[in-house]
Amino acid sequence: MKHKILIVEDDCHMRRLLKYNLDKDFTVATTNDGAAALAWLRAGNLPDLIVADVRMPNVHGFDFLKNIRVSSVFKNIPVIFLTAKAQSSDRIAGLKLGADDYMTKPFNPEELAVRIENILHRNQV
Repeated sequence: MKHKILIVEDDCHMRRLLKYNLDKDFTVATTNDGAAALAWLRAGNLPDLIVADVRMPNVHGFDFLKNIRVSSVFKNIPVIFLTAKAQSSDRIAGLKLGADDYMTKPFNPEELAVRIENILHRNQV
């Protein structure tokens, strides 16, 4: 059975690219911002891992992660930020909030898939 990944990305082209590249190895769901992702989660959907942008309308990626980490239901879902916000201070802020990984755009889709696999494998042990 494939692991379920939630992509939270406001750019429709990037969302399609991520779904296309990850669909081979994972079951992929997508939402277009943090607010939609929170609603999707609260509707009873539980992904094995979330890949989220940082700069998004409605609910910023960091605020989305804060909501996830305070929830007794969602707090253990691994989150990888995939964003154009590449400054060291941004990466540190995301990791301090509890992100499991932080990748910057442009990115290699194969590298993202390997990082996802590594996190999922560690969480199964």
